[in-house]
Amino acid sequence: MIERKHTNARMSRIVTHNRTVYLCGQVGSGASVTEQTRDCLARVNALLDEAGSSKAHILQATIWLAHMADFDEMNKVWDAWVPKGHAPARACGEARLAGSDLLVEIIVTAAIKEQETL
Repeated sequence: MIERKHTNARMSRIVTHNRTVYLCGQVGSGASVTEQTRDCLARVNALLDEAGSSKAHILQATIWLAHMADFDEMNKVWDAWVPKGHAPARACGEARLAGSDLLVEIIVTAAIKEQETL
């Protein structure tokens, strides 16, 4: 079964299928790559939580930067955010993003957490 949340005519923010969560690209607010990455990852956290997942369950992430010169700055935030031992498969590239003020966009695929038995 496919479940879609926060859907409009163009896209869904969350899609789940076969215990896998697909998030639409997340962007953040702020003037710097550090601020935008932090905000973006907070949005990822919230959506994953809503879908029954977490950052420890991320399978793959695709990161788009407006400028590859910001790679190290973004990675400082990313590296502090990813739980030790749970680094996902990841790609990072440079792209023209949807707005000239956007510096980073992150797309995530994650597994839904296994239900705990009592």
